[in-house]
Amino acid sequence: MNLKNILWEYGEKVSGYDVTVINEREARAAAGILFALGMIVIFVGIGYNHIIVARVYLAFLFLDFTARMISPKYSPSLLLGKLVVQNQRPEYVGGLQKRFAWTLGWLISLPMLDWFVLHWDITFYKVLICVLCLLLMFLESAWAICVGCMIYKVIMQEGPTHCPGGTCEIRAKEPIQIFNPIQKIIVFLVIIGLTTGVYLFLAKTESKTFFGQFLHEAVLSKADLKKEEDQKYQQEADKEFGNDDF
Repeated sequence: MNLKNILWEYGEKVSGYDVTVINEREARAAAGILFALGMIVIFVGIGYNHIIVARVYLAFLFLDFTARMISPKYSPSLLLGKLVVQNQRPEYVGGLQKRFAWTLGWLISLPMLDWFVLHWDITFYKVLICVLCLLLMFLESAWAICVGCMIYKVIMQEGPTHCPGGTCEIRAKEPIQIFNPIQKIIVFLVIIGLTTGVYLFLAKTESKTFFGQFLHEAVLSKADLKKEEDQKYQQEADKEFGNDDF
């Protein structure tokens, strides 16, 4: 295999396709597996205060994306995904844009290897990078949205072929994809309800972690924060002097 094949023939050659391809069903299954493991790590880390699970997971994530960059045939998560969906009909997508997307994933996992595996230097913004990584996995797994593939399209200035869900091809929506007025109202109300619920939770709930405190302060205005500080000061003063008789 020469250098050209390594760089430009990433994936499998399948009859009927003019480029090398990846099985999107395997990729989405792998993204779902990594996302699920990441959520388990978060719950275990918070619930049991064990940082070792986070270190093992992030080390695995780095090695997995390294393998993906070289060849999708030997990525542990892709092999697990292949096992899960082996009885489903393949959905082929272009290999190069997926390689580019997974390279971005590797670049995200690289600093996390230093921050959390080799050292344990946790800050809000570093945790935010982990959350971003989980979000990208969720988008790929749940909705077949490959953000890296979109970036690839912008950089290459040429539309990639065989995108997940057929998004590369210009086509009219099928009748089942069109919202009727009642459906639009339901979606609008659900979005408003979820947004309001998240805001109220972050704004009204007392946080016990630095990450939660940051989010709490992020959704409040300066006036609200000042009012909250005054209320806390008053409550502390009442506790300190409330029982004193003058």
